Order: sequence, then structure tokens, then C-alpha cells
Amino acid sequence: MPLVEINDLRVEFATHDAAVRAVNGVSFTLEEGETLGIVGESGSGKSQTVLAMLGLLASNGRASGRALYRGENLLGLSAKALNRLRGNRLSMIFQDPMSSLNPYLTIERQMTEVLELHKNMTRREAKKRAIAMLEAVRIPEAAHRIGQYPHELSGGMRQRVMIAMALLCEPEVLFADEPTTALDVTVQAQVLQLLRDLQRDFGTSIVLITHDLGVVAGLCEKVMVMYGGRVMEQCDAATLFAKPSHPYTIGLLRALPRLDQQGGELTGIPGNPPNMAHPPAGCPFHERCADAAAECAERAPALTAVDGAHWLRACHRPVDALKTRYRETSHV
Repeated sequence: MPLVEINDLRVEFATHDAAVRAVNGVSFTLEEGETLGIVGESGSGKSQTVLAMLGLLASNGRASGRALYRGENLLGLSAKALNRLRGNRLSMIFQDPMSSLNPYLTIERQMTEVLELHKNMTRREAKKRAIAMLEAVRIPEAAHRIGQYPHELSGGMRQRVMIAMALLCEPEVLFADEPTTALDVTVQAQVLQLLRDLQRDFGTSIVLITHDLGVVAGLCEKVMVMYGGRVMEQCDAATLFAKPSHPYTIGLLRALPRLDQQGGELTGIPGNPPNMAHPPAGCPFHERCADAAAECAERAPALTAVDGAHWLRACHRPVDALKTRYRETSHV
């Protein structure tokens, strides 16, 4: 049995104008010790997929389908039952550490309350454990830093604090939402290496939400490409970079700088993402796809297996038939 199994997950938000369908039929599995990258543009449904699983949707949001953790449907749990899992067995690193950390509480209090709640530690025991975790994420002078407030730390240090907080209870699943956003490239590399080391040391499964395929290439075994609330392509990372076959995946890769091609032109994807309050009837990407046909605008393609069960794709006109045109896109 997979550690996490998502089946036909759907998320809608009620608004004054219309229901916004943020996530539309997403399914995936996550095994123990595995890393899954969820990629796509802003608004593609990446974050809402994870927030729905953890019961953290906005008050006007509603999730349906199944989100199983060790066989138990998270969508059917009460807030009290979810609180026993969140921060304990399931943890999340939020996108903006400055807004996620409480500016009125010291780092110590924000970390120790997690251990007091989930592990029944005393304040002294919790502080000792918190300092050890800050040292594990390579924060210098951790015993001093733990008494500071978030505004006294740099962006990179705040992100490390968020990672330390998420790992305090040694969770089985870590959800990381754009953990390297707004960090300079040196700190980004350090954070990614930190995630690799911590996964090796703790055996944690990771779901990495990002728009950066370069980050995915360096950290993930499996990749799920989302667009317009749907899964466009899902496979192992090596396959995605070696022979991408969905036009949207191709577009994302063409916008990625390559070190093996000097002076290569970066090509953006023309157009804008669909309005999910009024989603298109067919494939959500068809208005921006250079190879779309009439059927692409009429009906959404089903997510079907390609070359075996571990490679899934939703496209009426995959680029397999256009390999000459797209050959230069290979990133492996």
C-alpha cells in the first residue's frame, strides 16, 4: 500500500461570480522515502492540491475525492483528528517564511509548542530538541538564534527555521511549497542539499511544489505536471527530461536555461492560463498549444498510460508524432 494515495481529488471555491474549479480530478501515489515534484505555472492547482489534503483550504473551499494516508481518508477527518497528524506525521513548509512565522513569538516558542503538543515534552526538553534541529539545518549559533524573533533573521535562515519546524516530529511526509522562492541561487542550492540530507537521515517522503523544473531535476524521482487544475503528464523525472511528450511540458522545458547550449533562445509559452471560474470545455491548454486540433477544444483528454503504467499523459495530440520538431527539447 502506498504511503499516500490521492484519487480523483477536486477542489472548488465558492465566489460571488461562479465556482472556481482549482483542482479537477488529480490522482497520484507517494511511496515511503520517495520525492514527488508537482510543477506548473502559478494558478495551476499545485498548492491547493496539498492544502486540500491537509484540511487547510480557505473557508470558501470544498474538497472531494479521496486523499489516503496509510489507508485513512484525510478528507473525512475532523479538525481534531487532522491536528493530531499535521505537524506530527504530516508537515508542511509554506511558501513565504516571513508570513508563516508569527512575528510576535520567538523562534523558541514557535518550535517548542509543537513538541509540547505532539510529543508531550517539557519546555526544557523541547528547547533542547529545537536547538538540535536548528543545528541540523545548519543555522550557526543555534542556541542564540532560537531566542530571536523572525525579523531578526535573514530570508535564508527563516526558511531553514521553517524546515526545522516541519521536521521536529520526524514526519513521514513533508510537503514543501516553493521552498526556494525569493532566495538567492547560493541559498537555494543549500536548501535543496539540506532537503536531500534530511531525507537521507530521516527517510522522509517529500512532495515538492514548484514551478522550477531545474529544482525538480536535482531532487525528485517522480514528476507530476499540472495545468488548469489537471494533470498533464506524470512519470519519473528521467523520462520527463529525456523525452517529454506533452506540449505543455515541452513549453516549460523550452523556457528553462541550458548549460550545454550557449546563446540558445528561451521560448516562453504565449497566452495566459485559463479562467478557472469558466474553464474551457476541452483541454485546458488548447488555447495556448500550437498543435491543438478541433477535438482539443471540444473534450478534455483522459489521463492514459504511455509505455507502461508509470507514465501517464493527458493529450489528444502528444508530441511523440512530432519528434523531429521537438528533438532539441531533450534535457538529459
